Amino acid sequence: MTILHLALADDWAAARATGDYRVSTLGRTLDQEGFIHCSRDHDQLRDVHAAHYGHVTAPLLVLQIDPAGLDVRVEGGFPHVYGPIPLEAVTAVHPYEPAAG
Repeated sequence: MTILHLALADDWAAARATGDYRVSTLGRTLDQEGFIHCSRDHDQLRDVHAAHYGHVTAPLLVLQIDPAGLDVRVEGGFPHVYGPIPLEAVTAVHPYEPAAG
């Protein structure tokens, strides 16, 4: 099983420089929100894009995350990661395509 996270390319680049990912959702950090917002599948990811990222013109990426060893709680139907996501938990990174997810 994997979970997904929609990320700005710049936020992912910053995470690669520091060793872990700490952005909850657009404009909100893990420290501010208390968790990192994720999606269980591409349908949820498209909903997140429509609700929070529709106006964003910067490149977006889909992070595929292996939740093993992470504190993941499903709240309101969405997986939330409590704590930073280590780079090694990110199993793949793809450009986000709204039509395809």
